[in-house]
Amino acid sequence: MTVTVKMLADKVKLKVIYGTPELLEKTITTADISRPGLEMTGYFDYYTSERVQLIGMKEWSYMMTMTSQNRYAVLCQMFQQETPALVVARDLEIPKEMLQAAEEEGVAILQGRMPTSRLSAVMSWYLDTCLAERISVHGVLMDIYGMGVLIQGDSGIGKSETGLELIKRGHRLIADDRVDVYAKDEETLWGEPAEILRHMLEIRGVGIIDIMSLYGASAVKDSSQVQLAVYLEQSSEVVFDRLGNGNEDIELAGVKIPRVRIPVKTGRNVSVVVEAAAMNYRAKQMGFDATNTFEERLTDLIARNGVNA
Repeated sequence: MTVTVKMLADKVKLKVIYGTPELLEKTITTADISRPGLEMTGYFDYYTSERVQLIGMKEWSYMMTMTSQNRYAVLCQMFQQETPALVVARDLEIPKEMLQAAEEEGVAILQGRMPTSRLSAVMSWYLDTCLAERISVHGVLMDIYGMGVLIQGDSGIGKSETGLELIKRGHRLIADDRVDVYAKDEETLWGEPAEILRHMLEIRGVGIIDIMSLYGASAVKDSSQVQLAVYLEQSSEVVFDRLGNGNEDIELAGVKIPRVRIPVKTGRNVSVVVEAAAMNYRAKQMGFDATNTFEERLTDLIARNGVNA
């Protein structure tokens, strides 16, 4: 995904102090934010000019102690061709030397009202989300009780039909057919639909339906963390887990998530089983494991029968 200076300004609600249409369309290539404190002193040996530059109270206070000539010289050196934009936090005053250097070197100047640390965190979060590498996986991503569940399986096994039934049961569609997933961090996987398929669901024999139009805004969601994968399988040769202690993981975008395999048979309400799998996974996360409870009861029963024997 491409992020421009204008997109950043609109999302974070930054005021454009200076920026031609061409400068606002300049692309941002990295989610890292630079606080150019050392650069203010004239040290540019390791200057990361490709990053968005953020001026907070410390940088601004030091800059205001400089002479007008030195301030202008440092800013001209900071504003390089690959620099996307300079952001000034806390609604701090924009010195005339900054505007002059920005106009001459061709770098947009934005101004935000938030405190510097907060503004840096918000910009980093947005850029991390947009610039994270995405991979596409085949399946249906549903929000079930607030938890992202990726439904996968062979073509024609009924993933979309299961998704439609879950929607009728009050859950929300995130993506059908193609799910774009990316790692938000080392342990968090996020999923969203391809733009062309947003809010759409394909049902064989019916065609493509618009879930937003048919079921309303409460039936769709734009993105979600992917916490559980469910694989629908129709095979008489596969041995399925009956007790729930056969843990299996899959790795997507470098992040591992648990997966359960569910057999698909005629007359079986797969959507109810998927819903139960999601609830059972959440219960385990909260410390309530039915498998452990069953094994404890079984051990206790065997011990009591052994005593009575």
